[in-house]
Amino acid sequence: MEKERKLRILAGKMGLDCHDNGILAISNLLKERGYEVVYLGLHNSARKIVNSAMQEDVDVIGLSFLCGT
Repeated sequence: MEKERKLRILAGKMGLDCHDNGILAISNLLKERGYEVVYLGLHNSARKIVNSAMQEDVDVIGLSFLCGT
């Protein structure tokens, strides 16, 4: 019987906002539920997120950003 692959999720903050409590809480909850989470941290560009998603071979991208940044 083949073991089911865990869903891989990329999470990170876009723009200049430094408030990451929300995305960290969601990332930790997902980890507790058995998902594999790759957390990029703060101040990511769209290019970095896309490149990281392709490099990490993720299934889902979760972003947090402040409107206007």
